[in-house]
Amino acid sequence: MALHPGEAVALPCLNDDQQSDTGTNVVCICKGYTMSKRQSAKYKLDRRMGENIWGRPKSPVNKREYGPGQHGQRRKGKVSDFGIQLRAKQKLKGYYGDVTEKQFRACYHEAARLKGDTSQNLIGLLEQRLDMIVYRAKFAPTIFAARQIVSHGHIRVNGVKCNIASRRCFVGDEITLGTKAQEMALVMEAQSLAEREIPDYVATDGAAKVTFTRVPTLDEVPYPVKMEPNLVVEFYSR
Repeated sequence: MALHPGEAVALPCLNDDQQSDTGTNVVCICKGYTMSKRQSAKYKLDRRMGENIWGRPKSPVNKREYGPGQHGQRRKGKVSDFGIQLRAKQKLKGYYGDVTEKQFRACYHEAARLKGDTSQNLIGLLEQRLDMIVYRAKFAPTIFAARQIVSHGHIRVNGVKCNIASRRCFVGDEITLGTKAQEMALVMEAQSLAEREIPDYVATDGAAKVTFTRVPTLDEVPYPVKMEPNLVVEFYSR
């Protein structure tokens, strides 16, 4: 069956490593429950950055540590300060699911408004996003899957259903996974992953409930690669 970008088709639920790079929107069927699943090239950013930014074993960077395309192996020239700052912004923004520029810029302005170090504030605000807490709690194998789980109404915050992935959570908030979602293959896969641990600022209470205990600092966030939010601040404060 021929598929076209943007076309939806019903398929059995795929795990994260079975996803292709076609750009097709696939509707997964998990025990009678349907859920749209992002089917575009998740690892394009890895190739562009030359780093495995999510620490996934299936990242193409693990085999090809050079950029995409026919000129990917060419030696790159000297990068300007602006280029270094832009790269740091793209990497951090991409790690959090490639949030929109509008959302990311708003997050920076909020970080600058708060007291304290702007770069640390920026990391704290990004980690307070609901989709990121869902990802940290291992309710989803990727940040993209975490965003869809939230947008499809599978998450409750303090007992109230929330489908806004960018919602800001606060210390003491309880995040619970819905009963139907607990039976989804995608969720069960995420909880069995050994490639990452749940950080201690996300306290677990069973397999389907966590509490956000504190806003982390840069050093506490389990990034697989080095992030430089100070360069992001320099980029936006030019």
